[in-house]
Amino acid sequence: MSTPELERLTLGFIPLLDAALPIIAREAGFFADEGLEVALSRENAWSTLRDKVASGLLDGAHMLSPLPLAMSLGLSRAPCETLAPFILGRGGNTIVLSRRWSEDMDDIGEDRDPRDNARRFAARLHDHRGDPPRLAMVYPYSCQHYQLREWLASADIDIDRQVALGALPPPRMVEALESGEIDGFCVGEPWGSLARHRDVGRIVASGAQLWPAHPEKVLGVTASWALRYPTTLAAMIRALHKASQWLDASPEHARRALGWLALPPYLDRSVEHLETLAPDAPPAWQSLVGDPRPTAEIMSHVAEHLDQHMRESGRVLDMRTLSTCYSPAHFDAATHQ
Repeated sequence: MSTPELERLTLGFIPLLDAALPIIAREAGFFADEGLEVALSRENAWSTLRDKVASGLLDGAHMLSPLPLAMSLGLSRAPCETLAPFILGRGGNTIVLSRRWSEDMDDIGEDRDPRDNARRFAARLHDHRGDPPRLAMVYPYSCQHYQLREWLASADIDIDRQVALGALPPPRMVEALESGEIDGFCVGEPWGSLARHRDVGRIVASGAQLWPAHPEKVLGVTASWALRYPTTLAAMIRALHKASQWLDASPEHARRALGWLALPPYLDRSVEHLETLAPDAPPAWQSLVGDPRPTAEIMSHVAEHLDQHMRESGRVLDMRTLSTCYSPAHFDAATHQ
């Protein structure tokens, strides 16, 4: 096996449960087994992480699944061709409303249609007088943004008139809801369940209910970095794959992984309320294991939203860019599939 071109590298992450695989790969020694010394850099906003990857301050990162495509297309910043060679997690997003706005709503479960609560929200909006409720998502080009819009649209809510949408970093969501700065949000775990645990909000819908098994986070690297360091990228992919297989091997491994995530450099106290790591069950239906191989086809729903976003400014999504961004070629080469 070839020696990686880089011995030391830095990967960025946002404090979310689906940053687990890079954390496991570091703490369990899977990166080291591949000849890599990896530092993990905690970032608090997706825009900061995006810019650090694009500028080379980070070698790669845990990313929102639409973010590599948005970077490649030059949405919100100068174009930077970016690849997503590994899926880090599926599901995990929750839509949370404050206690005031969710007073008459049901807790979500397998037998609940998330549109029922959307209709209840629409009824309350119809009778509301005053400023529209403020709802937060994490980044304009994110599954959270698109899932929140789909949930609202399912009840014929006028998104431009009846609510006010804005972006907020995930670690700020619960605090902002508790202080009244916002009235609801869509975010990845553990922040939705933490809001429920602190009794400052109710989980009224799940992203996984709206988009079953969708890729939520990916490994992101620039195309120029991948071209310059192909053996390093292959080693990184193998280490993450081993971390996923290790996590899937036993409940004890999941408990150990949750302990690592609770360390101060990672998610710290934000996971104290959790008993297990990312169960594929309500409220978030999150999976950190399974098939990590990317393809353009499994990103088709996200691509439709990005295309619609672009058409508003007279552009059209380039399908060639989509296929390049989510190509399985690097994963297949690293794992010899």
